[in-house]
Amino acid sequence: MSDKFSPRRRLAAAVLATMLLQAGAAGAQGTCLQGINLSGAEFGERGGEYFKAYAYPSEETIAYFAQKGFNSVRLPFLWERLQPELGKPLDEAELKRLKDTVELLRKKRLTVILDPHNYAQYDKVMIGKPPVTDTAFAEFWARLAIEFSNQEDVIFGLMNEPYDIGADAWLKAANAAIRTIRATGANNLILVPGTRFTGAHSWQADGPGGANGTVMLGVRDPRKNYAYEVHQYFDQDSSGMNAECSGSDSALKAVTDMTDWARKNNTRVFLGEFGVSQDKACVAALGRVLDQMQANPDVWLGWTYWVAGDWWPETETLNVQPRGGKDRQQMTALENALKTPAADRSKCKTLVD
Repeated sequence: MSDKFSPRRRLAAAVLATMLLQAGAAGAQGTCLQGINLSGAEFGERGGEYFKAYAYPSEETIAYFAQKGFNSVRLPFLWERLQPELGKPLDEAELKRLKDTVELLRKKRLTVILDPHNYAQYDKVMIGKPPVTDTAFAEFWARLAIEFSNQEDVIFGLMNEPYDIGADAWLKAANAAIRTIRATGANNLILVPGTRFTGAHSWQADGPGGANGTVMLGVRDPRKNYAYEVHQYFDQDSSGMNAECSGSDSALKAVTDMTDWARKNNTRVFLGEFGVSQDKACVAALGRVLDQMQANPDVWLGWTYWVAGDWWPETETLNVQPRGGKDRQQMTALENALKTPAADRSKCKTLVD
């Protein structure tokens, strides 16, 4: 037998291979954004009193998630509350609350995703129908963009979960908003959802106005600094409304299919909402989806788990807000994902060729 196959040589080769694998793991990087939805500012009706009907996240809650290693927060709020009249200035008091919260997040080095949590509606009127025209939506975003223009740690999430609007009509509204954002001089990263609740599982399925996976390729950004936002839940109907996770395999397939779609189309995607109950099998499924994204940071910009926030009840199935100093079971999978260092924030820029 040749010397190169001797036990000593084989042992040396095995040791070298192990060292190389360890070095590779040490240098591995996950997605750029690894975050949490801090919900509460979208609660209640537009005229609700602050801290009775709705609330922004507390400094204590922000500190908890920063300490856990999350580097970003998706921050939901109501369009009507921030802009009480279409085409008119933003409400000063509400804008101050939003800006103060951004500053609290910034102190903890957390990237903020601004999220008008309106389902493509204003006072229950769909975007595209008077008076909630595409122009009114674009004008709102121009005003908001001016307030946060070119702040590298602020990302513009165009809209939470548009639905009951055709993909072609939504694309028109989204492009109008993008044009006005860029016209202000703001180069912030923009997250663009599809319609039909922007589900990853239905992204390439046909529907009113066409399939998101085809129609939304028509996004036009003069700065080419955008990514697509999708959501995915693990229950049977992908709604996130049920404690069971019988749709876990479908959720993993949806995220895998989005990986392939983004790579094929030379673009990037972001998972803005996903979540499971504390059931052990559901938490394991959550880990598999996180692993899929973390292993493909070339297309997955990142993720923000749904949900946490000071006002969420302990009985809420997907909630990871700690109570009495105790972590929720879902944090096991989330913290495992956070062990892979996030990619440098600079890699969040100019994502689309």
